[in-house]
Amino acid sequence: QVQLMESGGGLVQPGESLRLSCAATGTILSINDMDWYRQAPGKERELVAAITNRGSTNYADSVKGRSTISRDNAKNTVYLQMNSLKPEDTAVYYCKMAIRSGSWAIESNYWGQGTQVTVSS
Repeated sequence: QVQLMESGGGLVQPGESLRLSCAATGTILSINDMDWYRQAPGKERELVAAITNRGSTNYADSVKGRSTISRDNAKNTVYLQMNSLKPEDTAVYYCKMAIRSGSWAIESNYWGQGTQVTVSS
């Protein structure tokens, strides 16, 4: 069974940095896209950053220039480096991966449990 585990969230002051990690475990054949989403209180979940299996990246305008998504395929892990954090970055951050697993090698989307990021002075 495939599971995703996030880490790296916490409470930081405006202008500081955080690095989120998300590792997939289980019987994994391959991983296609890896994404980071976030959901602030009272708002819909939104895509923050995405990276394909070839390394192409895409960012939400709200984090572009301040964040970097990367992946380590050997570790089945995706990272999100966030710099110059703002109070409006406060949210629960979720990773999502498109993973091919199992005897039938079916690709499915898996989500992590979420990690809280709070930016406040």
